[in-house]
Amino acid sequence: MGLGDKISNKAQEVAGEAKEKFGDATNNENLQAEGLKDQAAAKAKQAGEHVKDATKDITGG
Repeated sequence: MGLGDKISNKAQEVAGEAKEKFGDATNNENLQAEGLKDQAAAKAKQAGEHVKDATKDITGG
């Protein structure tokens, strides 16, 4: 994945953290859950990136 994808995924993770914290502050359980979901999705994408990067390193591609 390119740098743009990595930045986008990190931005999604940070936005999810913000949603979760805002949900905590306002006692909004739906917003808390949405924030956690966004963070989990971003982290899953980042894990996939790490696998791809590791594969490139091993194969030299």
